Formats: sequence, structure tokens, C-alpha cells
Amino acid sequence: MTPESPGAPDPLTITLDGEPVAGTAGQTVAGILLAARRRSWRTTSVDGAPRGVFCGIGVCFDCLVTVNGDRDVRACLRRAADGDVVESQHDPLPGAAS
Repeated sequence: MTPESPGAPDPLTITLDGEPVAGTAGQTVAGILLAARRRSWRTTSVDGAPRGVFCGIGVCFDCLVTVNGDRDVRACLRRAADGDVVESQHDPLPGAAS
């Protein structure tokens, strides 16, 4: 919170694949992306189907992203920090039909 606006959450900005996305302090990466109407940020290994939040509590792996170079981060669990660089993930399986 800032002294100028007590009670208002601190704004922050992350980037997803180079595009800025606004959020507020305390939100998860997934929360910011969902609030920005982004429904998917990963694709499946075999057929490239879009994925985003499925369980929202860190049990599944549908919301995986790369954050600041760290791969396989669950977006639903990772609290966003101002300036985070988030990248979509797609890892084709070796030998799988594209």
C-alpha cells in the first residue's frame, strides 16, 4: 500500500511473452493472467492443446510457466512480483506427432 492511497493495493506489471500485464501486489501469476482475460499460457506436449488454470491449488500441472528463467513454475502458486518475466511453455515429446 502506498501512503498516497491508504487501503489501495500496490500496482505491479509482469510480462507474458513480452506483453505487459497489469496486476496488484499479492496476486498470483495465474490470478493476474485470468484477470486480464488470458485463459491459457501453456500447450500440451502431444497435440498443442491450450492449458491454463485447472485445479488452482497446485495439485495439477496445467498452469506451468517459466518465470524469470525458472521453468515449470505453477502459476497458481507463484505470487507475482513487479517486473516478473513470464513465458509460455510448450515442450513437444520426442517422437510425438506435431
